[in-house]
Amino acid sequence: MQRICVFCGSSPGAHPDYIQAARELGTRLARARLTLVYGGGRVGMMGQLAQAALAAGGQVIGVIPRQMVQLNVAFSELSDLRVVDTMHARKALMAQLADGFIALPGGLGTLEEFFEVLTWAQLGMHAKPCGLLNVRGYYDRLLEFLEVALAEQFIGPTHRNLWLVADDVDSLLAMFESYQPRQVDKAAWALALSRNPAP
Repeated sequence: MQRICVFCGSSPGAHPDYIQAARELGTRLARARLTLVYGGGRVGMMGQLAQAALAAGGQVIGVIPRQMVQLNVAFSELSDLRVVDTMHARKALMAQLADGFIALPGGLGTLEEFFEVLTWAQLGMHAKPCGLLNVRGYYDRLLEFLEVALAEQFIGPTHRNLWLVADDVDSLLAMFESYQPRQVDKAAWALALSRNPAP
């Protein structure tokens, strides 16, 4: 594993623990000689994440749509800032560059990005680890919802281990280091349910 893609908010959030977690993750990635791949912004948690990685001597790749560069939110001092035309191109390039994905707390964009790569893992399109850094229990209710989706058979039981969760940076990175992808067959599971629908 050489590169980790991190999704996170362009806002600092309502509590200083969020910014602290972003800084800590950036620092730990740099110390582990893991290149940070992220959305290329200089504001909020995104900016703090990248600044911490750079301050610790790490390598950072930013990927940002041209429209956001024009809004003056790009981290223009990055030595490797890749400007793309669309959000779709941004996500595709980030996914291509990364060997794993971590979501810090964030809003709609963070959730959308994380669930897209998680869906690709479910479909067998990649076998890279996907993890939530659950700072201050930020993702607790989301994890409760995923358990509901499992119970209601919209997510298969063999897919339960596709998302890794930890409350602190070191624990999550340790999970990434020991990650062993499991073979999942979403189509076979869905077809089996269709043949034997719940009463």
